[in-house]
Amino acid sequence: MSEEFVLKKKLNHVAFIMDGNGRWANLRGLPRHLGHKEACRRLIEIYDLCREFNIKYASFYAFSTENWNRPQDEIDHLMDYLEEFFHREIDYIMKTGGKVVVSGDLSRIREQTRKVCYEAIEMTKNNTSCVFNVCLNYGGRDEIVRATKKFAEAYKNGEAKLEDLDEQAFKNYLWQPEMPDVDLMIRTSGEQRLSNYMLYENAYAEFVFTDVKWPDFRRKAFIDCLKEYQNRNRRYGGLKNE
Repeated sequence: MSEEFVLKKKLNHVAFIMDGNGRWANLRGLPRHLGHKEACRRLIEIYDLCREFNIKYASFYAFSTENWNRPQDEIDHLMDYLEEFFHREIDYIMKTGGKVVVSGDLSRIREQTRKVCYEAIEMTKNNTSCVFNVCLNYGGRDEIVRATKKFAEAYKNGEAKLEDLDEQAFKNYLWQPEMPDVDLMIRTSGEQRLSNYMLYENAYAEFVFTDVKWPDFRRKAFIDCLKEYQNRNRRYGGLKNE
């Protein structure tokens, strides 16, 4: 029987670092890439759980700017599985009102994967129920540098004023300016670091680190993270409770 849980604390945006796929496969005597295949199967389950708990925005760290250092065959498999995921699930995401967006520079991603991503973005662009943000060829520092260059270009062209630049205005130059800051950042598989993930958006996020590897990250593991989040006292630098 599924665990009954009611999320009482405001949670608009949850971000995931989906770690432990290779280790999950190694423990089972499987090639590393099959860990990534199983990992993609968790995406739609977590998407549904976010919908169940009225979490409108979910971000998934699918491939970082540093992941290009991995073996090419592992990268190719990962892109294969991402394409398979969208082919398999895009109709369901569309039916449930999900909007797919991608954070990251797709220009370096292979053409067929890039095409599948753009098709998913176009197909779901008018949906408003929830946002499914895939962070692909994404790096937090890269995002901030790109945003800075965009502002500099706007300033150079007379489209922006230096005196108008504040934190909110700067956010308009990030990959997904319409998305709220992260409330809860979850990293699986026991590692406790941010790994260059959403550095600007995670400024006041609550971090939860779980030993559960991402391919095993299902309903109970997610609810455990939500419970920990719900027990946190979010003061944003002040003294009052959230």
